[in-house]
Amino acid sequence: MEQPIIINIPTERRQRPAAPLSDITEIREMFWEINQRYMVYQPPAYYYTIKRTMDLVISTLFIIFVLSWLFPLIALLIKLTSKGPVLFIQKRTGTKGIEFDCFKFRTMYVNDDADTRQASADDKRITPIGKFLRITHIDETPQFFNVLLGDMSIVGPRPHMLYHTRYYAQRIPYYNLRHEAQPGMTGMAQIKGYIGEISMERELRKRVQWDIYYLKNRSILLDVKILFTTLMHVGAKALRMFFRRKD
Repeated sequence: MEQPIIINIPTERRQRPAAPLSDITEIREMFWEINQRYMVYQPPAYYYTIKRTMDLVISTLFIIFVLSWLFPLIALLIKLTSKGPVLFIQKRTGTKGIEFDCFKFRTMYVNDDADTRQASADDKRITPIGKFLRITHIDETPQFFNVLLGDMSIVGPRPHMLYHTRYYAQRIPYYNLRHEAQPGMTGMAQIKGYIGEISMERELRKRVQWDIYYLKNRSILLDVKILFTTLMHVGAKALRMFFRRKD
């Protein structure tokens, strides 16, 4: 007996076109994908508690025992050598891209390019006392107030000015990933020698790579290592300056 021939005719199902995603949704999905690919390690919850406790203790002690007498002294020197405010307050990019006011001792004459142009080695905008403050990194000590307020941490990727954030985000792959962590006064890139003026794009790429390395490996032990390495670098730099003057 012959078997009936069955012919399956595929029926084409029309799928409704997906609703277009909003810009914010696309950005969120992009960050989620980046996180899945690169954020292979998420620190435990107690890491953030211990890190914040360290930030509060260190910043409070520094403000009480150092800035309490250093701030008036530096303020007097700044006022005697140039016109303008004691503090230079600049908008920087913080965690998740949120802007915050970053505090520094003013090291330049008041100018219109402060928010778009980086300081260079022989920058004529830098005041005489400002040069000393920048070499010794004393100009950044008011950022302990940023740490106390919760805008920054002692250790983390260095925050950039808004102009540079917008500029480099369009040129450096995964640049914005560094904003997944709280910005710091010192970081992994800094102890590897990437500090100061960004003269080449390749140099910034290296900084971003070290920032991502920190994000993937952050721990209290790594934070302590970065902190003590920074103190050693600053101390060695101060000693070199002292012996140069002595010679």
